[in-house]
Amino acid sequence: MDSIVVVGSVALDSVKTLCGESQEALGGSAVYFSLAARHFARVTVVGVIGKDFPKEHRRMLAEKGIDLSGLKELPGKTFRWVGKFGRDLSDAKTLATHLNVFAKFKPKLTPAQKRSRVVFLANIDPDLQASVLDQMQNPDLVACDTMNYWIMSKPDALRRLLARVHIFFVNDAEAKLLSRQSTALHAARVISQWGPQVVVVKKGEHGALMKVGERSYAFPAYPVESVKDPTGAGDTFAGGFMGYLTSTRDYDDIGNLKRAMLYGTTLASFNVEDFSTRRLENLQRTALQARFDESVDSLHVPHGPFSTRGPLLREARR
Repeated sequence: MDSIVVVGSVALDSVKTLCGESQEALGGSAVYFSLAARHFARVTVVGVIGKDFPKEHRRMLAEKGIDLSGLKELPGKTFRWVGKFGRDLSDAKTLATHLNVFAKFKPKLTPAQKRSRVVFLANIDPDLQASVLDQMQNPDLVACDTMNYWIMSKPDALRRLLARVHIFFVNDAEAKLLSRQSTALHAARVISQWGPQVVVVKKGEHGALMKVGERSYAFPAYPVESVKDPTGAGDTFAGGFMGYLTSTRDYDDIGNLKRAMLYGTTLASFNVEDFSTRRLENLQRTALQARFDESVDSLHVPHGPFSTRGPLLREARR
C-alpha cells in the first residue's frame, strides 16, 4: 500500500448546528483527511498537540492504521476551534480560535517522511507549507488546501506555493476571492494558470468542480437528507480523493481523477451525518463501496435517440 504524508492541524472542536452540538470533540484538517485516506493508503500525520490531548483519540487513530510518529506533543494546550452553523451549512461562523501549541508549529520531517512520494499540505500558513516542500525529496504528487484568511493575508506567498503544487483544493467562495472571478469555472481557469495541473473547487451540497487542462468536470454531492455537522467535510473530501488517487499510482489518468472525485464526495457524505469524526471512525469499506457504486449508477445516463416530441420543442418550431 502506498503512503501519504499529511501536514496539518490536530484539534479539539466545539461545534453547534441546528441538529445539536459537540464539545471539545476530535477535529483538525489532518485528522479528517487521514480518516478518509486510510481506506486506500497508509497515512502519516505531521502535526502538533498539547499535553491535554485525550489519549483515547490518539489510540483510535493508531488503531485505524494511521502513523502518528510525526505527531509531536508539546507543553501547553491543544489547538481549539469553536464554531457555529446556521441554515446555510456552507457558512461556518467562527466564535473562537485558540491556537495554543499550534502557534509554535514548525513542521520538521523525518528522513522517511522526506522520501514520501505523495504529500498533502492541509490548511496552514503557505510559508509553512512551502517549508515542508523544501524538505521533501522531489515528491511525485503534491496537493494543498487553503482558506480565506491566508488568501487575504498572504496572497503572494500562496501564489508562489501554487507554482509548486500539482493539485489544489479550494472552496467556491475562496476560489472566487483568490482569482477575483465571479464564477467557479472562471476561477478554476485563472488558478490553473498559476501552476496546478488540477484545480478542485468544492461547492458543499452542490458538489464539486474539477478542472484538468482545458476540460472541466462537475460532480454532484451525494444526497444526504439530514446533515448534522459539516465540519471537516472539505478535508474528508480531499482525503478520499488523494487516498484513492495515491492507490492507483497513475496520477494523470482522467478516469482515476474522476473516480477520486467520486470517492471524495462519497466520504464527505458520510462525514456530515454525525458530529466530529464519529461517522468516519466506524465507517467500513463495504459501506463506502456500496455508496460509491450507488453514485456511479445514479450518474450513468444511457445514450438514446433525441426526442422532438416534447411541448417545448414543439413550441420552438412554431
